[in-house]
Amino acid sequence: MAPILLNVGNESTDCLEHGLVHVKNPHLDFMEEDILYHFNLGTKTHNLPAMFGDIKFVCVGGSANRMKAFAQFIFKELELKGDCNDIDDICAGTDRYSMYKAGPVLSISHGMGVPSISIMMHELIKLLHHARCRDVTLIRIGTSGGVGLEPGTVVITDTAVDSFFQPQFEQVVLGKVIVRSTQLDENLAQELLQCGKEIPNLPTVLGNTMCTHDFYEGQGRLDGALCSFSTEDKLEYLRKAHEAGVRNIEMESTVFAAMCRVCGLKAAVICVTLLDRFKGDQISTPHELLLEYQQRPQYLVSHFIKKHLGLHN
Repeated sequence: MAPILLNVGNESTDCLEHGLVHVKNPHLDFMEEDILYHFNLGTKTHNLPAMFGDIKFVCVGGSANRMKAFAQFIFKELELKGDCNDIDDICAGTDRYSMYKAGPVLSISHGMGVPSISIMMHELIKLLHHARCRDVTLIRIGTSGGVGLEPGTVVITDTAVDSFFQPQFEQVVLGKVIVRSTQLDENLAQELLQCGKEIPNLPTVLGNTMCTHDFYEGQGRLDGALCSFSTEDKLEYLRKAHEAGVRNIEMESTVFAAMCRVCGLKAAVICVTLLDRFKGDQISTPHELLLEYQQRPQYLVSHFIKKHLGLHN
């Protein structure tokens, strides 16, 4: 078995210098050019400080269409000049991710699962670093399966945990396992919880979010192509998760939290529940209601951003 290198200490304590975004890779200092391949951007081909230097909020989510819709929504919410439908996809030269800028807000898709979001996060953090961004807040907005919650409940993540309910993310590097803390910014989570309370008809809770490696077996679903466990096995696992403080399940939060923590970035995860996993596995909610649920994290984030920009009524 490969040795486990515990890397869960104060990694982020030396990352902050006047609020600048820092990377934790000394090799970048010796590169003449840094090509952000999956964004179709580069330090020689693009003036990154001019393009992104004013970014204060980065919102990431799985679906390209949803993140475009969010960019158009926040464009209108911030009352920016122009037509929200004219926002261009900055990553149009690649089919991996989509990126939209609306004033000080960057909206980016990350695909589905840990591998996809981790690639995006590496290049996003380097982008913010090269652009000399300061005091940036990162928020993942998405959907999830609830654990003992009604569909439509918005969960603000207290701690991102793995499938063993541990607050850590394991990354294999050169045949060794590095374990990183998934602790998120507590003050930011509390601030977002307060924002949720200020919005009518937006049920919002604070709880742990479990991140799994897949949608079916890893989340204890009985409806996949493969299933080696019983209904009671599934329910017992969900009961243990609930006892450990888990209130929703998704597939990206641990690596998102770990990478933000290492680089000293203030971060949060906000996901709406589409079903209660104690009551089933398949999502049968009408499409129109699902769309309304998916907009709930966007409403909360918009409220938060407008308060910070002094635009709240």
